[in-house]
Amino acid sequence: MDMNKIKTMFNEYFISVLKNEYLTYNGRVTRSKFWYFVLFNFICSLIVSIIASVTTLYILSTLYSLAVLCPGVCLTIRRMHDINKPGWWCLIPLYNIYLCCLPSENSNNAYGKAA
Repeated sequence: MDMNKIKTMFNEYFISVLKNEYLTYNGRVTRSKFWYFVLFNFICSLIVSIIASVTTLYILSTLYSLAVLCPGVCLTIRRMHDINKPGWWCLIPLYNIYLCCLPSENSNNAYGKAA
């Protein structure tokens, strides 16, 4: 995979969620968009943590975590909507990970059009 493809995916699946969908909990999101956000969030979190530990500015990790908390929760709620479950299902530990792995519903549901 070339660097331009990775940059495009990073912008589409991570940056656009942070910029355009910060507090959007209505609608649906595909399984791939959700998991790419999780992947890029993990990588960025790891980088910020390394920088924070080297510079002893541990507040950086806390600030980053707080900055991505709302978009992460909203994305998880929309992922639950994509499999036709209410957003509250994301509060059930471990079971929510299983639900996030399920394939999307191909048809429209109560939460919106198929993504």
